[in-house]
Amino acid sequence: MTRRAFLASAAAAAQTAAPARPNVVLIISDDQGYGDLSIHGNTHLQTPHIDRIAREGAQFTQFQVCPVCSPTRASLLTGRYNYRTGIVDTFKGRSMMDPREQTAAELFAAAGYKTGIFGKWHLGDNYPMRAHDQGFGESLVHGGGGLSQPSDPPPGNHYFNPTLLRNGKFEKVEGYCTDIFFREAIRFIEQNQARPFFLYLPTNAPHTPLEIADEYVAPFKNKGLDDTTAKVYGMVKNLDDNVGRLLAVLQRTRLEANTILIFMTDNGPQQPRYVAGMRGLKGTVYQGGIRVPFFLRWPGKVAAGAKVDRIAAHIDVLPTLLDACAIRPAQPPRFDGRNLMPLLQTPAAAWPDRVIHTQWHRGDQPQIFRNHAARSQRWKLTNGTELYDMQNDPGETRDLATAQPGEVARLRAATEAWFADVSSTRGGYAPPRIYIGVPEENPTLLTLQDRRDEPEGWEVDVRAAARYQVTLLFKPTVADGEARLSLGKVEEARPVRAGAERCMFDSVAVAAGETRLAARVMVDGKPVEVRYVEVRKLNG
Repeated sequence: MTRRAFLASAAAAAQTAAPARPNVVLIISDDQGYGDLSIHGNTHLQTPHIDRIAREGAQFTQFQVCPVCSPTRASLLTGRYNYRTGIVDTFKGRSMMDPREQTAAELFAAAGYKTGIFGKWHLGDNYPMRAHDQGFGESLVHGGGGLSQPSDPPPGNHYFNPTLLRNGKFEKVEGYCTDIFFREAIRFIEQNQARPFFLYLPTNAPHTPLEIADEYVAPFKNKGLDDTTAKVYGMVKNLDDNVGRLLAVLQRTRLEANTILIFMTDNGPQQPRYVAGMRGLKGTVYQGGIRVPFFLRWPGKVAAGAKVDRIAAHIDVLPTLLDACAIRPAQPPRFDGRNLMPLLQTPAAAWPDRVIHTQWHRGDQPQIFRNHAARSQRWKLTNGTELYDMQNDPGETRDLATAQPGEVARLRAATEAWFADVSSTRGGYAPPRIYIGVPEENPTLLTLQDRRDEPEGWEVDVRAAARYQVTLLFKPTVADGEARLSLGKVEEARPVRAGAERCMFDSVAVAAGETRLAARVMVDGKPVEVRYVEVRKLNG
């Protein structure tokens, strides 16, 4: 029977038979720490539905990610260290992923899966780096790193009734952001019961700003918690409620037994609160910043209540899923991660030790050992100088570097080899370029999310020599001034009147090629920040 005939047969049978290959639902929340779950000992917060995924599946108790979001997401979707992909940071043009990377969505789509993303992408807002450019057949996402951030469309955004991007087009959507993303995910599941699907559900909650309905906050305020913690826990409670709705839909559609369901988070908490005895928060490579929950439920395939204490990481997820779904790419990526299926099937299986690397800091390119951790099963080298025995000191309280110089030397050598390897992948850390003048995105909206600092501007690739209309948007000026545009060999200026909020360069002849777009507004010798630049290729 052909695949088309199989799908038709399944639909005709009222979708009572599950597809042969398992579905995948991958949920990842934003800035939710290891301690933000009742299953991990939080006495103020009850998360019964997320806890259920853990209890009915496997828990990896030593799961590592990056200290911030974009790097974790790049590794998660490629199975490769983020430095290979072009992702070095979270903004200022440092969180755009090289479009040549093969994503989970592309690999699953090539294998016949329906693919959808609902939530946070954060790997590029412009062509050719958007989610629907990188394999997702359906996408409803916000820009940049979150709502109420510089990537918002003019005039801004909020967690309630946000303007989102549906397959690249702006759309005002009613509701609370997490409710919206789960609502769309549930619709996607219901519409794709007759064929396997890969559903990526990355929420922006509980990331700041901490916007959530008062009804979710009040119970935690009544417990005497401070306002910040109460709002975070309210956002997590809302997330847990939505996970419960998704679980119910999987059960109702009879897809539960044939669906791999994963819950994880992208890094540790931003604000101080319960962290299950770990040191550090988001942004650090101590355990509080990089150890996160990772639960995988697959009824009948993974034993309920299994606990795996072997170190694992974001880079392992894609290789594991491809094996579980029997997907064999013709040209597989060079994965840094391992297939975890042997541990999922037998948690006590023999498992060779390895070193997992985690690093992040601000700047255009990484510096070896700066905010870096090299972790083996027992030992962890932090910042190239601190050594911790993770079996006997999980709280990282005693630096044993002086007592264990051999381990320090071994992990430093491993780091030096790793750093040289990942740094050579793309020949350096120059960012991918945003395409200008392409039918896939015209006009192109540039935001502060991707503007570089030194020199200031956006790295672009003008794909067609043509005339362009370039519009600068900025805060109202307090006096007359001047707007300046630099694009390739074009250098132009226009007067700006007091109170103006935009300036249009209506017909600019631009040559094709890689270049930088820079835009400035000067008033009384002082710059006025240009928040958006819209570049439209004109006809003819």
